[in-house]
Amino acid sequence: MKVLSIEGLEAWYGRTKVLHGLDVHLDEGGFTAVLGANGAGKTTLLRAISGLVTVKGDIEFAGKSLVGVAPEDIVRRGIAHVPEGRGTFLALTVEENLRAGAYLLRNKADIAAAIERAYSYFPRLRERRMQQAGTLSGGEQQMLAISRGIVSRPRLLLLDEPSVGIAHRLKMEIFEAIRKIRETGTAILMAEQDAQSAMRIADRIYVLEHGRVGREGSSAELSKDDYIRQAYLGVS
Repeated sequence: MKVLSIEGLEAWYGRTKVLHGLDVHLDEGGFTAVLGANGAGKTTLLRAISGLVTVKGDIEFAGKSLVGVAPEDIVRRGIAHVPEGRGTFLALTVEENLRAGAYLLRNKADIAAAIERAYSYFPRLRERRMQQAGTLSGGEQQMLAISRGIVSRPRLLLLDEPSVGIAHRLKMEIFEAIRKIRETGTAILMAEQDAQSAMRIADRIYVLEHGRVGREGSSAELSKDDYIRQAYLGVS
């Protein structure tokens, strides 16, 4: 069953057209990575799903169109978007950030359980729960941003470049946590430049080039594609 179905998607910033007729599909509980160079359209694709750019075409989530739906209502439908740049409240503590992310949950027990779940993925956040987010390292802030996304218990998690600017050790921790999040049944669509890491944990890959799908297939299939191996994996 498809949780996300995108057909003929076009998107603009002002008069500049960025996406040119994308078709992207994501299975319920699936994990799809979108690869591509800077400017290929990865971020715009995620922003289009979240209702943050002007679009033309079809975007269906759980069988219902998202085109024209307000961003806050898209969140209520079960989509959490973790943008590039982390997007945490720097003056708030780690736990205050998580409580802010859980605003859709009304039951105190549900909120507590959701926060505990986030801590289980990122134990170092538990250690820093009373620490201001602005004092965390870049990798820890990324962990917090992802945690804020998942405490709302989304059906679909959008991740924009979760590894950018992160030290290798913390990046590996983040990718391992993302893999575990997927195992709970949350569908994930991740824009990423680290092709090797993405292809290790994602089921399916889309490669964007100049706002169009240049390649698509399973991770296993594309790992054997000579063009992908040379252009994205550094293997001749």
